[in-house]
Amino acid sequence: MNKMKTKSIVLLMALIMAVVISCQKTEPLETSSVEAADDATFTETLFDDAFASLEIASLFVEGGTKSSTVIDSCPLITFTFPGEGSWPRNVVIDYGEGCQGLDNIVRSGKINITLSAPRKEVGSVRILSFENYYFNDVKIEGTKTVENLGPNNSSNVVFSCTLAGGKITFPNDSTIERSFEREREYEAGYSTWNPWDDKCLITGTTTGKTYSGLSFTHTITNALVWEATCRFILGGTIRFDLEGIEPFSLDYGDGTTCDAKAVISRGDDSKEITLGFWHPKMPVGK
Repeated sequence: MNKMKTKSIVLLMALIMAVVISCQKTEPLETSSVEAADDATFTETLFDDAFASLEIASLFVEGGTKSSTVIDSCPLITFTFPGEGSWPRNVVIDYGEGCQGLDNIVRSGKINITLSAPRKEVGSVRILSFENYYFNDVKIEGTKTVENLGPNNSSNVVFSCTLAGGKITFPNDSTIERSFEREREYEAGYSTWNPWDDKCLITGTTTGKTYSGLSFTHTITNALVWEATCRFILGGTIRFDLEGIEPFSLDYGDGTTCDAKAVISRGDDSKEITLGFWHPKMPVGK
């Protein structure tokens, strides 16, 4: 009888271990995961491009003492004083019906910006919104608010960045929704008047819906490395929690190499994806 009990206990333990090991196994990366990563990297690129416009416009406005207009082949940049004093200031970056920049990206419509005070003033707030704005035939919407929080314990200036109502609409009317709460810590370039030497570490979370309509949460687990001279995020890691899908991660690299590559992974399964200014579901040039 004791032998039977012992044998039963051993079998039971073996069964429990088998169940535990089975539960710990991760599912291989499926199409939905890859598509969600493509959505994230594409929208990241679009809204980072808008942030670059915000930084350049801020420097342009602070260098002027009166309302002015810069007339170029594209865009037309205008800033005005809505009140009696020097601040706040309003900026309109107008791409008209469309023009192609040196980066081969076609933009159209307007980016509207309001600056409450100089960019370097702690507590200053800059608000960016889009007016019938398109980036390579994709419409971008949303309101981005950037506030100077001052220096942190490392003496690096930090900005809080929020995106509300972020949305991109494709020519076929499919959409990606995106909102976030983040912080950008300036490791370099903050104190200069050169927008191309900026380097930031980005942390925070993002929520929204994918191209396929799945709800998601992105959590930055290793700070994203952003440099103004690179067209894409250089490094950092994001955890993806996607509706009905086992979590996975997106790795942009170690932050030292500017390239158009990132890797998504779950357990032992991984896949390299290519970053770009066109979504994989969009025919290039259409």
